[in-house]
Amino acid sequence: MGQPWAAGSADGAPARLPLVLTALWAAAVGLELTYVLVLGPGPPPLGPLARALQLALAAFQLLNLLGNVGLFLRSDPSIRGVMLAGRGLGQGWAYCYQCQSQVPPRSGHCSACRVCILRRDHHCRLLGRCVGFRNYRPFLCLLLHAAGVLLHIAVLLGPALSALLRAHTPLHMAALLLLPWLMLLTGRVSLAQFALAFVTDTCVAGALLCGAGLLFHGMLLLRGQTTWEWARGQHSYDLGPCHNLQAALGPHWALVWLWPFLASPLPGDGITFQTTADVGHTAS
Repeated sequence: MGQPWAAGSADGAPARLPLVLTALWAAAVGLELTYVLVLGPGPPPLGPLARALQLALAAFQLLNLLGNVGLFLRSDPSIRGVMLAGRGLGQGWAYCYQCQSQVPPRSGHCSACRVCILRRDHHCRLLGRCVGFRNYRPFLCLLLHAAGVLLHIAVLLGPALSALLRAHTPLHMAALLLLPWLMLLTGRVSLAQFALAFVTDTCVAGALLCGAGLLFHGMLLLRGQTTWEWARGQHSYDLGPCHNLQAALGPHWALVWLWPFLASPLPGDGITFQTTADVGHTAS
């Protein structure tokens, strides 16, 4: 058994250090938000109805975020426990010398997870796990709700940050937004002020990053591609937007974005996939 912070353990367990660091950053964001709302300027002024709607939105976002994180981490996208022996005979499957097994098309070996992944897309560094056939849906939903949660937090921290910025000159204001570490090291701001600016900056940057990732993977989703296939210009599995959505998200693809525990079983097994050539032969 390797160390828990290693790139991957001997039995293929995913690295834990990225997940620990992400959890620590999330805890820091939560603590800063609590501090500002409870001991600081407080939340933006809203009426009773708007406040209730904001709380309902926050609960909805948080449940979806945590639910999709749990599903993503619990879903094993690898070939562990999958009977592949003999299934690739005469099919042109590649052979993985690290796993000592034939692997189906669209699969690939991950050096960090130390195992082959079914329909491998990429390795998520922030969560320390590969994105593949079984956890692609929670990964997409996680991008959506993470962007929403981070934007919501940035809005809640906005009044406190605005009051802080008004107390500085325009030059110091720009430096605090762009280089909060420099302002802290030069003694221009206190540790509490630095934490407010830094957390707000990272929330906005994180929301933009998640939004960009969602747009990119949304494009891949509609085209029926993985990141690896997109990089190599392969379109062998593009069956049209509707079929591609069902293949990746299940029959209830339009509703899975709203609740992570909605039953929407995937139509395939992650081993065999219908290709555009198969559809052409069927049509002819």
